[in-house]
Amino acid sequence: MFDRVGVHAAGGLLAMLLALFGGSYACCAQVRTSLGELRQAVAAEPFGGAAAPVTSGDLLAKWTGLAAEIRLEQEILAHCRDAAEPCPAAAQKFLAVVAEGRAHSGRARIGLINRAINLAIRPTSDLAQWGVTDRWSAPLATLASGRGDCEDYAIAKYVALREAGIAEDDLRLVIVRDLALGQDHAVVAAHLDGSWIVLDNRWLALVEDVDMRRVVPLFMLDDAGVKQFTPATADAALGATASGESTAPSAVDF
Repeated sequence: MFDRVGVHAAGGLLAMLLALFGGSYACCAQVRTSLGELRQAVAAEPFGGAAAPVTSGDLLAKWTGLAAEIRLEQEILAHCRDAAEPCPAAAQKFLAVVAEGRAHSGRARIGLINRAINLAIRPTSDLAQWGVTDRWSAPLATLASGRGDCEDYAIAKYVALREAGIAEDDLRLVIVRDLALGQDHAVVAAHLDGSWIVLDNRWLALVEDVDMRRVVPLFMLDDAGVKQFTPATADAALGATASGESTAPSAVDF
């Protein structure tokens, strides 16, 4: 697999050659086109990988059920925007985050929403909060309790970014295996200027997916459903990982 680090290196070399030789050679235009297509292909999904649709299983059922809860919360948000009835405190807080995000653009919008959601939620395991090993909550439910684990942060950010105007094609909720901790972890990836920026509840800074060295991408979720990264993608991300690690997480840690 030719990852984005390799693409950037190749791009630098080709750019130098093109600067030296200019447009003297007919192949230069083809080189530029090929490099552009390669960069676009690599950046098509977070972590530069390929993924196949998941058509059944617990993870798909969980994501489908959560989507229904999010639609119900969107009705609450619509009522709040219309001022047709009193607005719950959690909805007011969520709309304030969205409004502030809309007032900015690009990386500033993404960073603001990442920071606001991180600061609004106290990290708490599902077992401590709900008495179960794994429960996914819609944004208003999470903000109402003020507590949640990594997927609750990620879900709130995913919906907030959508509400703030980022296109659905530019957002993914990604489940990765954190090799340093030996845990599965949920983050959001936002596509901006040809790169995927990762929003993580463990830090306020934004990082690119190519800079997250010790993670293996497992699944990504978006409006189209659930996809599982191919074993080749997981192997490339790890460097030498066993493809058997790409299994559905029974619980996602925070």
